[in-house]
Amino acid sequence: MSWNRIALTLLLTLSVATQSISAQNKMPVTEDELIVRGLLYDEYKAYENSYQVYKKLFDETQSEVYLFKEATTSLLGRIHVNESIDRLKLWDKKYPDKIEVKRLLIPLYLTNRQVDKAKKEAEFLLEQSKSPMDMDLASNSFLYAGDFKRALDLLRAVYEYQPRESILLRMVEIMDEFTHERKKAIQLLETHRRMNISSQDVYHQLILLYQKEKDVDGLLDTYLAMYKLDAQEAYLSKIIDIYVYKRDMDGAIAFLETTKNKKELLYELYKAKKYFTKALKLADVLYAENKNSKWIAEKGVLLFENAKDKNDKKMIHTVLSQFEKAIALGNDDSIYLNYYGYTLIDKEVDIKKGMKIIQDALVQQPNNTYYLDSLAWGYYKENRCSKAYNLMKRVVEEEGLKEKELAEHWDVIQQCK
Repeated sequence: MSWNRIALTLLLTLSVATQSISAQNKMPVTEDELIVRGLLYDEYKAYENSYQVYKKLFDETQSEVYLFKEATTSLLGRIHVNESIDRLKLWDKKYPDKIEVKRLLIPLYLTNRQVDKAKKEAEFLLEQSKSPMDMDLASNSFLYAGDFKRALDLLRAVYEYQPRESILLRMVEIMDEFTHERKKAIQLLETHRRMNISSQDVYHQLILLYQKEKDVDGLLDTYLAMYKLDAQEAYLSKIIDIYVYKRDMDGAIAFLETTKNKKELLYELYKAKKYFTKALKLADVLYAENKNSKWIAEKGVLLFENAKDKNDKKMIHTVLSQFEKAIALGNDDSIYLNYYGYTLIDKEVDIKKGMKIIQDALVQQPNNTYYLDSLAWGYYKENRCSKAYNLMKRVVEEEGLKEKELAEHWDVIQQCK
């Protein structure tokens, strides 16, 4: 039999036994036996049963510890609240200096939505005690009563005594929602996370507040801190998204250089910023990792773009050899076919071969205007002016003349005779 079934059977047995005692009182049960029953009911959250046990214990012994256990069970189970309040008030009249009664009456009144009475008890409690525990408890009454400043002042005093995260988060919620001190709340959270070991709750609260403030830099700093503590992919994606939103490519590069993830993204950023030397080194790393022929073709692109003299024959030969090697390894991506073919045409290495390669690229993307531009340039190099003109005219009608190379090609082809 499993432990759960044993425990359930025991609970049922104890419940029946307790009912039998109350009804017939044939077999007296000792105080110790009732205490054990009450504790077991507490453990399994059988609050109705534990309430009845503690109530019986108090009625029989008049020991306040059982009265307080009875009231606590009432709070936990939200049962017999009115009865618990009445029994505590009777005890309070008899022993008015018992601060424990105030501590129990406050949450019971709040559970019963008797906010004014809870607030009154809180005032009495604060007159008798300035302990952090009691100020924390009393703050709830003022919060429910709408006295947000008083509640916040009490929580601030508690936090100064002991900077617990749970207190901080309650303060921040009040400052954000009720006292309109969101920026101060952010400062508190930032100070806390820099001086203490913080849970995810603090970071998530910071993110929420920075979003409300539309503070992109604050969001970025928070996600960077979270990623440093726990390198989750979700945090990494958020960081990249924010850098993109800020259009801070150098910031994104600096961040990605510190991580081992997103190497391909780092490579694309290097290319976009024309950091070709760094991109060449990274292309070698990526090829060593996955043996994808794409990186051989990419090296061809980078070598050409990085060259100071674009007509250097040795450089052009090296570039073309990179594309030939990539194609030999099975790479037929139209992007590289176009780059390879155009280089053969533009540098007049082998115009016919270049045009054939461009046509292979157009099989994959027949309406790609950049590929059509390359083919038109091939026709021009062969002095087939009419074909070059008609094809280039189509490209210009679709793309316009904003790109420098297209404008140059169009200008030259129009003069072709």
